[in-house]
Amino acid sequence: MEERIVKQIENGPQWRVTLKEAWPLCLSYTPIGLACGILLHAAGFNTILTGLVSVFVFSGGAQFMIAQMLTTTAPILTIILMLFFLELRYALLGSSLAGYLKGQNHRFLFLFAVSMNDENYAINYLKFVTDRNWTPKDALQVEHWSLLVWTVSNIIGSLIGSAVQINLTVVNFALTALFLYMIVMQIKTRLILLISVIAGVLATFFMLLTKSTLGLVISTLVASFLGFMIESYVSKRWPKSHLLYKIHDPSGQPEVDKEDIEI
Repeated sequence: MEERIVKQIENGPQWRVTLKEAWPLCLSYTPIGLACGILLHAAGFNTILTGLVSVFVFSGGAQFMIAQMLTTTAPILTIILMLFFLELRYALLGSSLAGYLKGQNHRFLFLFAVSMNDENYAINYLKFVTDRNWTPKDALQVEHWSLLVWTVSNIIGSLIGSAVQINLTVVNFALTALFLYMIVMQIKTRLILLISVIAGVLATFFMLLTKSTLGLVISTLVASFLGFMIESYVSKRWPKSHLLYKIHDPSGQPEVDKEDIEI
């Protein structure tokens, strides 16, 4: 406790400390938030609704998806189901922070949960692991800094969108580019690449079969189940040095799991 007080005196008010940790994230949110606000306005959201969606959803991928699916007149039920599966990962992310949030009341946990996203989770997890003086209140402040900048950027983007004519085809391109980036960042082994290809084929098949965006929901469920089964089977049958686990690396060296390195 004394060490924390000394540190706070040296670094200034705690809000300044948390802002220092959050500002790189906030800076990166600005252009993306502006683009998201513009696209939401093009999809039919006014400035007030854009601000509300930014606060209550607070997920770039989800908000881009909302804009895209609304422009294609997707059913509300389909949009809700897709949002549910897209945001389901936060249950896993939140569980990994549970040990650092012990003793907090339900109101605090609710505020923490609704303010968390992938980026501020990464900052807080790293701080919890490396800084013993990092508290749940500090983590919540980081979340609120990122939420504030994201919401303001969305609102400004909506105002820009009201003054600029936007071609709605940009919405489809933006969402496609976003999810392609997310897929590429997840591809660490040939096994993940294989499962990604299977998921893409299933999405195409079910979209053509149902002739609606409901096919995305069905393909998500089927692909998740098949991916789990394939990964479990391959993991038990072959060691992690198998060809399926290796992938080309720019350095010329295949990726090797640390467990396979003999000391």
